[in-house]
Amino acid sequence: MTQITALIVDDEPLARDKIRTHLRSHPEIAIIGECGDGPSAVRAVHSLKPNLLFLDVQMPGSDGFTVLESIDVNPMPAIVFVTAFDKYAVRAFEVHALDYLLKPFDRQRFDEALSRVVRQINQQNTSQNRLLDLMEELKSGGTSADRYAQRLVVRTHGRIIFLGTDEIDWIESAANYVRLHVGKESHLMRETMAGIESRLDPKDFVRIHRSYIARIDRIREMEHWSHGEYVLILKDGTQLTSSRGYRDQVGALLGRNRNDRSQ
Repeated sequence: MTQITALIVDDEPLARDKIRTHLRSHPEIAIIGECGDGPSAVRAVHSLKPNLLFLDVQMPGSDGFTVLESIDVNPMPAIVFVTAFDKYAVRAFEVHALDYLLKPFDRQRFDEALSRVVRQINQQNTSQNRLLDLMEELKSGGTSADRYAQRLVVRTHGRIIFLGTDEIDWIESAANYVRLHVGKESHLMRETMAGIESRLDPKDFVRIHRSYIARIDRIREMEHWSHGEYVLILKDGTQLTSSRGYRDQVGALLGRNRNDRSQ
């Protein structure tokens, strides 16, 4: 198990103590420092170079976003914002925070956030240097991939979840919402199917039905049914039926699979 080093930044001693207490049950995390204000946090990140930063937003000296703007390390630590205000969630998303803990949070919510962070770090899919990369892209006018989302913000029951699009297995419509299926979990997001489809990279996702979008690398096999319809079987056993209205998309997917096998 890879040891992950963490720095806790919060101007409230009780808040730092709560995070420290929750981390005691996670031996894979080593706390290497604590800070109570922005300037000291910047100095600590530069000197200690933590893998993970628990970062409050409102602090004396400078806020959490100013701290991030002042950090010049490579790779950047993974960021988990900890704050009592949900109004900063969208901005946290923009700077690629891995999670956003709203005070007061319980152990279960903390453990969920930490589980995601550990998984991302161990898979080397963390937010390493994402802020610097984003700043460089903005300076250069962005990249062709900017139009597609890499993560989605899901608000549910007082929680704000940052969900990577690469975590999604498939999506279905649910009245005025879409339901994002992620392993054994699902999350409701207020969005139309057309809206979510436009935000997803067509190299990774395919619309097969007015009610279904599937992640292409989760498709295990396809069975022809009738009249241009197919049954798509995902790696977890989920079966999704395509419709004739989306035969072109499914046909393109079949052609892509044939090309992949011929290479």
